[in-house]
Amino acid sequence: MSTLAIVGAGPGLGAAVARRFGREGYAVALIARDQGRLDALATELEGEGLTARGYAADVRDGTALEDALARAAAELGPIATLQYSPLPARAYLHPVLELDPALALDALRFSALGLIHAARAVLPAMREAGDGSIVLVNGGTSVQARAGFSGTSVAFPAESAYGEMLHEALAPEGIRVVQLVIPGAIPKLRYTLDEVAERLWRIQATPGGFRTMLIPLDEGRE
Repeated sequence: MSTLAIVGAGPGLGAAVARRFGREGYAVALIARDQGRLDALATELEGEGLTARGYAADVRDGTALEDALARAAAELGPIATLQYSPLPARAYLHPVLELDPALALDALRFSALGLIHAARAVLPAMREAGDGSIVLVNGGTSVQARAGFSGTSVAFPAESAYGEMLHEALAPEGIRVVQLVIPGAIPKLRYTLDEVAERLWRIQATPGGFRTMLIPLDEGRE
């Protein structure tokens, strides 16, 4: 059975994506910091007929994140799709004049370095299979900096750059690396969670460009 690993899984978009992939026969590995919440979500999904399991890890701890992904692959099956979508901490949304090196480094660990660790954990199996997908979900500061959201304005572009380089390097091997930019809170936009999950399913399943905007940048606010 192929496995979808959601880094940053939660009861909103993560659960909707889990259900969408579950309908295609995927097992779902839920990865976030709180094991209790992960277990509750896994139980809910399993009650709907899905195969799901939670693996606690902090994305800022690269070793723990790689270990969680390795355990998921061993217990559920090879990770065919990795979704990297952890929700940034409120501290990363401070004004730029309050940004210090320690906070910037923490934001980079959360977004860019976490993705690098996750990709390194799943890519060997994907490359061996000649198939797979990595999906980034980011806010609007991945493409346009905002002085009031300094941490993500520093870290999201670094994450995006790494993802775009992977897209270019891995496309010839049949591995798709894509990004969905959501410039605002989903409940305030014109899409439901299920509709966003459907968009994520489609962009990762079909070869194409790296970046997809859910809505035009000037229509939403992160």
